[in-house]
Formats: sequence, C-alpha cells, structure tokens
Amino acid sequence: MFVDKNMHKIEDTLILVKKVHALNHWMEVVLRSVLILLGLFFITKLLGKKQLSKLSFFEYIVGITIGDIAGTISMDVDLQASHGVVAILVWASFLIFVSNVSLKSISFRKAVEGTTTILIKEGKILEENVKKEKYTVDELMEQLRKKDIFYVEDVAFAMLETNGELSVLLKKEKQNVTREDLLIKGEATRLPQTIIMDGNIMKEAVHELGYSVAWVKEQLKKKGAEVDKVFLGQADSTGHLYLDYYEDEKKTESK
Repeated sequence: MFVDKNMHKIEDTLILVKKVHALNHWMEVVLRSVLILLGLFFITKLLGKKQLSKLSFFEYIVGITIGDIAGTISMDVDLQASHGVVAILVWASFLIFVSNVSLKSISFRKAVEGTTTILIKEGKILEENVKKEKYTVDELMEQLRKKDIFYVEDVAFAMLETNGELSVLLKKEKQNVTREDLLIKGEATRLPQTIIMDGNIMKEAVHELGYSVAWVKEQLKKKGAEVDKVFLGQADSTGHLYLDYYEDEKKTESK
C-alpha cells in the first residue's frame, strides 16, 4: 500500500513537471514572438516608408528571408534565439547598406534594382522586350485590362517598372479631355524623360527627346541653376522643363 501511494505521487509529480515544461514552452514562444515583432517593426522604421509600397526584386528576396528566419525563431524553442537575431540583423544591415548606396550611385541602383523596360510603343508590342522580361502576351493583356485598356493600339507607351508594376500612357486622342486640350491643339504624344538625376545629366534620355546636352545646360543657365544642385529634372518634347532641387527652399517648376 505504501509503495502504491509513492508511485501515485511520482506519477502526479511527473505530470506536473510536463505541464510546467509545456507552459514554459508556450511562454517562451509568446515572448520570442513579441520581441521579434518589435525588432522587425524597428527595422522597418529604419528602412523607411518605401518598404510599405511596392518592393524591388532585391527587397522582396531579403524580406522573404527575414520573415522565414523570424518565423523559425518564434516557433522552434530548440534553436538559440541569439543566433536568429544575429542572422536577422545581418540581412537587415545588408539591405540598409544597399539602400544607402543606391541613393548615391545611379549605376549601382540600376545593377541592383534594374531599369524600366518599354513593352509597348506607339501601339506596337516590342516582342523582344516582352520575352526578355519573361512576359507572355496573355499576361500583358491581363495587366492592360486591369487598367481598363482593351486595345493595344490605344497605348502610346507601356513600361514595366523595376517593382513589376506596369505603367501605361494612352495616346493623346484616347486620353480624357482636359481644359488644356480644349484651348491648345493636341500634338503627338511623346514620353517625358528624366534628363537629370542626382545631379547628373542623363545623356541617353536627352537624345531620346531630340535635344542635346548643350540645350540642357542652356536651359539650366536661363533658370540660374547648376546641374549638381538638381535632384531631379524632367523634360518633354515641347521644351517644358521641371527641376527639383536638393534644397527644398529652391524647388521651383518652369512655367
């Protein structure tokens, strides 16, 4: 009888230990999850609001990897949390480094994030560019239909952005009528170009508009602007030039 009582006490003790152990696991999972969530929130704040919009290819890969690491650390209590935190910090630091370098270097930004690709020009599908971007005609038409465009011939330009978004500019005659259209005779639609970026003249874009670097410098001189002080400059085929300066108080737009 005495032995049976001791056995029951031992069994009850083991059951209690298992329950406490299971509870500790649950508490550790909750604690890990909360701490990781707070850490990811802090990292997201460091990366800026850009991460809340469309991600670039590189940012997409890093985001998936960090999410996978965070999920694994939260659930697997057998793994050392410190190792996972170090891994997340390494990936996040690399993303921050790439983002900062991309802001300062156009060539690096193009290498990491890629460049826009024109898929449709003046109602004609550029088959080579479509194949290059691994797009099918069905996928292209689907993207157009999402923008309420059902005829390719209505499109002046359709460009695949670096984040995978398709930007479309309709031909002038297919655009909604504006007050300006009623006052000024419409001209053939030509794609506006970014001719100055981060204080550098984009020669290829300038030539695409039919202008020269000398013309750009002359326009800058008329506005009393220096190219290295310009953050962004855009122009169109009518000669309209928009300049955005590094210093906010100098920002202006050509009339």
